[in-house]
Amino acid sequence: MTDKNNKNNDARSWRPQTQMVHGGTLRSQFGETSEAIFATSGYVYDSAEQAEARFKGEDQGFQYSRFANPTVAMFEQRMALLEGAEAAFATATGMAGVTAAILSQVSAGDHIVAARALFGSCRYVIEDLCPRFGIDVTLVDGADNSAWEQAIQPNTKAFFLETPSNPTLSIVDVAHVGKLASSCGGQLVVDNVFATPVLQKPLQQGAHVVVYSATKHIDGQGRCLGGVVLGTETFIKETLLPFVRNTGPALSPFNAWIMLKSLETLDLRIQQHCSNTEHVANFLAAQPDVENVLFPGRSDHPQHTLAMQQMTRGGTMIAFTVKGGKDAAFQLMNSLEIIKISNNLGDAKSLITHPSTTTHQRLSLEARAELDISDNMLRLSVGLEDSQDLCEDLARALTR
Repeated sequence: MTDKNNKNNDARSWRPQTQMVHGGTLRSQFGETSEAIFATSGYVYDSAEQAEARFKGEDQGFQYSRFANPTVAMFEQRMALLEGAEAAFATATGMAGVTAAILSQVSAGDHIVAARALFGSCRYVIEDLCPRFGIDVTLVDGADNSAWEQAIQPNTKAFFLETPSNPTLSIVDVAHVGKLASSCGGQLVVDNVFATPVLQKPLQQGAHVVVYSATKHIDGQGRCLGGVVLGTETFIKETLLPFVRNTGPALSPFNAWIMLKSLETLDLRIQQHCSNTEHVANFLAAQPDVENVLFPGRSDHPQHTLAMQQMTRGGTMIAFTVKGGKDAAFQLMNSLEIIKISNNLGDAKSLITHPSTTTHQRLSLEARAELDISDNMLRLSVGLEDSQDLCEDLARALTR
């Protein structure tokens, strides 16, 4: 790679929209406008001495794409700029990022405190996987600040939460939990996928590590999988890198390139997503066959004030319940024409799913009840269609 035509020294002073277009760009000797895809697994050294120095860390450069790759490095640097993080490591999926961020910092005998309201796979990692390796776990009501305090033990090393949560959109006080983590020498890991880096900055609020499923809003068009972990340079290089280098959850160069191109429009897309979501949430709240609407941007959300302290807008997700139980929920989904049934989210297309039979189906009935995930609850990821068309689609489905 060459530094020719690259002037990223002041990138941290740029505003987010500029960072998402230009941040981290590395141009080859050809001076390409669009970022290049470096589809290579390995790299050639000028000499045996250079190879030795590279592996010792004495010579800067790439060794193997499981460790680092130029295209992936551009995505990592751009994400770090956007998040306000010192460093980042991109992973093959969002769950690979979550797993690495947690397991890289704990050992047998350590203790984790986590919110109960988690994505199903995240809860599996915390509740099922960690205890198999001798790591103790306490699940708490994330919205209850005192519950976090009471759960701390002398061996507590990590805290984990997502806010807004999946699928009930409950909000956790990041600043409060971050202070607790710091006070006991632990680290708070925040899954920020629902809020996106455009709407919420957990590191600025007291979190130590942030993870994303880049598959969601960052790609934004349902094309490929990816994840990213962000934090201090010390955490990424000394704690995370030894784990990911040897376990191998690396992001492919092609997927990194997709994410890079998507970041160029992330702010524009998220703002339109939010405007559409506000319209749809207000529409649903006025429908007689809808029992309840959960959307952090509405004043009737039980944690609206906290949500608006942490987020700049209400987000792109809605949870709502319909009268008539599971049968009515299924009938509504099957009657939709524009909105598609899918467990993905953050897509340009509006997507709807039934959490109790999909994303959270592995949880027991008691666990789902504890989280208020009922059989008549639906999770709607609002896309970029005309919001009036979405409302009319929902209106038709509700009447059917």
